[in-house]
Amino acid sequence: MATPVVDKEYLKEIEKARRDLRALISSKGCAPIMLRLAWHSAGTYDAKTKTGGPNGSIRNPGELKHTANAGLENAVKLCEEVKAKHPKITYADLYQLAGVVAVEVTGGPSIDFVPGRKDSMESPEEGRLPEANQDEKHLRDVFFRMGLSDKDIVALSGGHTLGKAHKERSGFESLPWTNDPLKFDNSYFLELVKGDSKGLLKLPTDKVLVKDPEFRRYVELYAKDEDAFFSDYAVSHKKLSELGFNPPSLGAAKSSARIVVALAAVLVLFGYLFDIYRKSQVNKTQLE
Repeated sequence: MATPVVDKEYLKEIEKARRDLRALISSKGCAPIMLRLAWHSAGTYDAKTKTGGPNGSIRNPGELKHTANAGLENAVKLCEEVKAKHPKITYADLYQLAGVVAVEVTGGPSIDFVPGRKDSMESPEEGRLPEANQDEKHLRDVFFRMGLSDKDIVALSGGHTLGKAHKERSGFESLPWTNDPLKFDNSYFLELVKGDSKGLLKLPTDKVLVKDPEFRRYVELYAKDEDAFFSDYAVSHKKLSELGFNPPSLGAAKSSARIVVALAAVLVLFGYLFDIYRKSQVNKTQLE
């Protein structure tokens, strides 16, 4: 599919879809799985080969069958309700917008969303997403492949404040990470610093965040300062949602506007000079 034309009409559809997603996610209580859909759609990106990423390919039956994507067919079906109302919007934009809205409606930070992602039907090979039973080296291998950093790893891990594990999907006990799995806050980091808590989940990839010194300094910061977490999370989420996507910059738009204004000024000046020339020719004719 060609890259969508992000004009005024497309932007209007995005805002309408945003409203529909707010209503859907609020009524269904499906923020956790919508956030997971957005993450897993984007998290296949490979910065070296420029393949994978947030291009909507996760809707392909083959990719949905990847082990890491177990259960996400439910999120894809829910998104179809919104897609049916706004067919102009790409799946790639829709899935990432769903993730942004999921964070916002559960009390998390506002995340800048720039539309214009191109859809793809080409799915990457299985094995690009993080595995929960691995260590810090695995996390870095996966996220560095995407082009992300240690700070991004920890900030994005904080998204586990939403939702819980499902044994039939991941093999881990069906427990939440925090006491309120439908509220986006810094509880995930408070629980990490506290240590094991009865009735709450800590995966091997959660535990390495307090074990590794570089990761731990961010964990401690976010446990102490929720505003810092929200600020860094919004930045990291935006980066993840735009992997391999080059949205038009505000600077480019301003430059284009300046060019239009300059051209208009030249045309006005040309018209003014032409009018003077025409009048001078008329006067010259009258004198003759």
